Amino acid sequence: MSFNDDVGLDTSQVESGGSGGAPGGMVVGGGIGGIIMLVIALIFGINPSDLPTGGGGGTSDQQVDGTSGSGTEFDKCKTGADANKDAQCRVIGTVNSVQAFWTAELPRYQKQWQPTKTRIYTGSTQSQCGTASNQVGPFYCPLDQRVYIDADFFQILTDQFGADDGALAQEYVVAHEYGHALQDQLGLLGRAQQDPQGPNSGGVRIELMADCLAGVWAKHASTTNGPDGKPYLKELTEADTKSALSAAAAVGDDRIQQKTQGQVNPESWTHGSAEARQRWFLQGYTKGDLNQCNTFNVDTVS
Repeated sequence: MSFNDDVGLDTSQVESGGSGGAPGGMVVGGGIGGIIMLVIALIFGINPSDLPTGGGGGTSDQQVDGTSGSGTEFDKCKTGADANKDAQCRVIGTVNSVQAFWTAELPRYQKQWQPTKTRIYTGSTQSQCGTASNQVGPFYCPLDQRVYIDADFFQILTDQFGADDGALAQEYVVAHEYGHALQDQLGLLGRAQQDPQGPNSGGVRIELMADCLAGVWAKHASTTNGPDGKPYLKELTEADTKSALSAAAAVGDDRIQQKTQGQVNPESWTHGSAEARQRWFLQGYTKGDLNQCNTFNVDTVS
């Protein structure tokens, strides 16, 4: 999805680098970094063994103190035009859009969105759920209520695999992780740990719900305005929708296991089948209603 060039970006919703508390707690969505790399590999027909596994040169061990996004690092991110050409700015724009949507949407359900920051770092940093890195991938940490995203990871998607599909993967990941933040605010997130694995486990249901919530946001993204009254994103094209569904299918546990292990073991699934991920994203996108994302209200989800 492309941003409208003249919409303003709010960098105060993100922070750079940072060191958090002692490791521990639950990481939600962790490992999706490698999964999204596989998505891009499948789209472009690249051998997954040829994919890069770390950040940019010379930055793999870098840690910096957490600072507000209003600092000089994100000064380049001012408008939607910047989001269309720069990976970090695109993440910031997506964070702005997702938070603006849930802020406006939740009062319809007698709920209030609690602002949630994203920490954009390079190489590695500490969260209260443990070390954030490319090996873990983007995730939401409920202990410090932050989303963690490695800037180099998204730069790899943009530089090596093409801006269009890289942008789609970034927006999908950000919206999915903010789906976990919403689940946390609604008191649902702990159900993933009670029953973490299996095709119809609590863990899979939580992940598929986050896919559905990402779809709800995608449905309304082009009508979600920033503080200046301008919508952040342009309308999805048919090609966007097809790519989104392809991406949702490609991150299915069965597809990944078959590609990487040569066999499928449903009892070890943590995110759901390809068909289920596609179906639940489409459920959110077509219905546009978070009440239609209750994966705990059906007998079989994956």
